[in-house]
Amino acid sequence: MNREHHDTAWQRIGTAGTVDGVTLSTACRACVDDLDADFGGTTVVTTGGLRVLGCATDERARVVEDTQLVTGEGPCTDAYVHRHVVEADLHQASPRWPAFTPTACETGARRVLALPLIIGTLLIGAVDLYRCAPDPFVPEHRERAVAYARILALLALDEHPHLIAAHARPVQRGPQGYPPTVHLAAGILAAKDNLSPDDALARLRAHSFSHNQPLLRTAEHVLDHHRLD
Repeated sequence: MNREHHDTAWQRIGTAGTVDGVTLSTACRACVDDLDADFGGTTVVTTGGLRVLGCATDERARVVEDTQLVTGEGPCTDAYVHRHVVEADLHQASPRWPAFTPTACETGARRVLALPLIIGTLLIGAVDLYRCAPDPFVPEHRERAVAYARILALLALDEHPHLIAAHARPVQRGPQGYPPTVHLAAGILAAKDNLSPDDALARLRAHSFSHNQPLLRTAEHVLDHHRLD
């Protein structure tokens, strides 16, 4: 790692810190500002591969990160699964992420840079940086983004220390990739409508996507009312 980029990233993050100190959220905001992005977010992968939102710089970031949960595809997923940096023009990415891309573009996002959050062999999650212009990230910004990803991984681990123990345990069998609330809601639908867990989860995701509603909000409605509508 380029030491200069690492030092610059830490300086930016330190300046952006609050009275409570440096957090994953303030560091992500510093990263977005420093790399000329418009918004960004991180996803943290917890025990059994369950994904939860680590932070989002604004509502646009919350929408696109949740959309990746709903559709099961997107730059965050690719960066995490393949452990490499992903960059794309979202106006040309429909074949790659056909369900994710339209909603992402509706937020104004045009360019995305996604990086895995890794410490040693420990894979923690991914960070997504979005631009509303199609301009590619220049090499200097891509290199500095790698430094930020390393720091964000450390901060994510600090806020979720159980990830160390979770990494040492085998992944649990069963549906992966969603917060527990979503799986609980899918279980309710499965029991109520005599569906398989996978079919119930698919119905939950389809309803959320068709109603342009965050997946977690749909799941919470099912938990409260034991029905989708």
